[in-house]
Amino acid sequence: MTLLSTLLLLSAVLIISAVRRVPAGQVYSLYRRGKLVRVLQAGTHLVLPVLDRVAHKINLAGQTLRFEEPLAEAHDVRGTVYWQVLEPERADAVFEQVDQLIRRGAQEALRSEPAADRADRRDLGVRVKQALNNALRERGMMVTRVDLDVA
Repeated sequence: MTLLSTLLLLSAVLIISAVRRVPAGQVYSLYRRGKLVRVLQAGTHLVLPVLDRVAHKINLAGQTLRFEEPLAEAHDVRGTVYWQVLEPERADAVFEQVDQLIRRGAQEALRSEPAADRADRRDLGVRVKQALNNALRERGMMVTRVDLDVA
């Protein structure tokens, strides 16, 4: 009787762990043996409970990255970058490094700007956004807005 109870309990646990529910506005990247198998869209999915694992839970609605420290060495530039994932399959490979990619891209874009051109925050934000989008679009992501505070 104990063996039967244990088997039923183990079966129930395996069945429950095989069901993944992905909330609306998100996708999950499913990995098996360290390789991307598929991206789970919103809804309920069956997975292999022992072999498959969810590596990333990607929010499609949009993300915000705030820069509290100065972005450029010579000038005190802080700001906020609003970005979102457009193609989760392409973005999954670099999803953990997105913050670093955006910070580095913003720093490079600001370094290339002459000091005289930094006076207009809106135009500078547009140019930083374009530079970031050039780097991120090939990775399945897009910057939607850049708000800069230039001191």
